[in-house]
Amino acid sequence: MGHLCYGLSGQVFVVTGGSRGIGLEIVRRLVRDEQAKVVLCARKQEGLDQAVAELNAGDNLLAIAAHIAREEDVDNLIKRAYDTFGRVDALINNVGMNLLTPSTADANPATWQKIIDTNLNGTYLCSRAAARIMKNQGRGKIVNISSIAARRAAPGMGIYGVAKAGIESLTRVLAVELAPDIRVNAVAPSMVKTGFSMPFWSNPETHDEIIKGIPLGRLAEPADIVEPVLFLCSNGAGFITGQVINVDGGATIL
Repeated sequence: MGHLCYGLSGQVFVVTGGSRGIGLEIVRRLVRDEQAKVVLCARKQEGLDQAVAELNAGDNLLAIAAHIAREEDVDNLIKRAYDTFGRVDALINNVGMNLLTPSTADANPATWQKIIDTNLNGTYLCSRAAARIMKNQGRGKIVNISSIAARRAAPGMGIYGVAKAGIESLTRVLAVELAPDIRVNAVAPSMVKTGFSMPFWSNPETHDEIIKGIPLGRLAEPADIVEPVLFLCSNGAGFITGQVINVDGGATIL
């Protein structure tokens, strides 16, 4: 069965955290199936180089090394996207990082700051920079990648969950403030089978325990997350804003 087509040909996307996992799958779909133009951002040049070689998308792909928690890096990222392609139609805030924190109350404040900076502050800075261009264009879409951890306390993911909860609140705030020209939504996966979450699902006992809490009986794959993200960027979602779509196999209904 082939992929759905969302009519995104020629549109310009900025995807943060695009060199692996969910981000890489989003970029792959955009350049291969949608014929979109993509600015792929990641922190490490090595990861960017590997992604560019794998995707082989030529002039439709621009890779930029940036740390999204740094304002100057973000401003450069969005400026180069605009200078290269002449517009920014959609921003996908995909960057996520976690340091396992068995006790949030006992965590080092530096750990708290790093997780909040990368997840919440990075999403804010990227949205802020992209929104300036989108407002001038009179249209644009922002899709944030959250997590069901934003609403469910999970072992080892306390600070991460707080950061994602902030992203969901930011989604609603920006949806109101940037309307009617810019739609802002979020997708909240359950655990996705990527390198990011490997410390959890690579242990058979932990994996089986997680599966017990998912009615559909498996972990999400990166491709499961791509479809709702692309839908939210399409004309089909033209009257949807300020929403968080759970993509969790039913985990949050238990």
